[in-house]
Amino acid sequence: MLFDLLPKEWQSAIPAAKEILDSLDLKEPFIPKRESIFAAFAQPISEIKICIIGQDPYPNPVHAMGLAFSVPRDVSNLPPTLRNILKELESDLGITPLNGDLSKWQSRGVMLLNTSLTTIPNLSQGHSKVGWEKFTNEVVAYLAKRPVVFILWGKSAEALARFIPEGNCLIGVHPSPLSSYRGFFGSKPFSAANNRLAELGISSVDWKI
Repeated sequence: MLFDLLPKEWQSAIPAAKEILDSLDLKEPFIPKRESIFAAFAQPISEIKICIIGQDPYPNPVHAMGLAFSVPRDVSNLPPTLRNILKELESDLGITPLNGDLSKWQSRGVMLLNTSLTTIPNLSQGHSKVGWEKFTNEVVAYLAKRPVVFILWGKSAEALARFIPEGNCLIGVHPSPLSSYRGFFGSKPFSAANNRLAELGISSVDWKI
């Protein structure tokens, strides 16, 4: 049962979680692996400062690890979207990433949440209609009541802005190659998020990878 895989703190935080997750019809095969579906929920809720929202897992089974935009450390050929994110990180903060594993961000208070937590191998948005958005809507609505800064990239993520106080919502162009040159590059989302944390009286995030 999916609900049993969700960390207990989140089971309590989202009253509708069991009903929603029990209603999802996930047929094999899917990615990421079952034990990684809720990888983005591993850190304590109280430690979440920033929530970056993506669309769904990378369709390449080697890339999908349950954290939005992240790939395992040993992946050398990074997805184009992630390459663009890391380019902007370097431009914004002067940080030169050594790999595409963003789990260090998670350990420092960044939640890397996809709107759909699974997909069909080699098919982008393969599970966009199985009902995941009902669950992630509840998650965002819950976090939005806390002092959390949200980074929403692209139309799919932007739809969640309705749950978030305007001051805590940074909306930007999706970093994919199709749209990144329309305003993603030069948007400085990482420093902007830290600036908002400072306004909230919260310590900044160390974005080094």
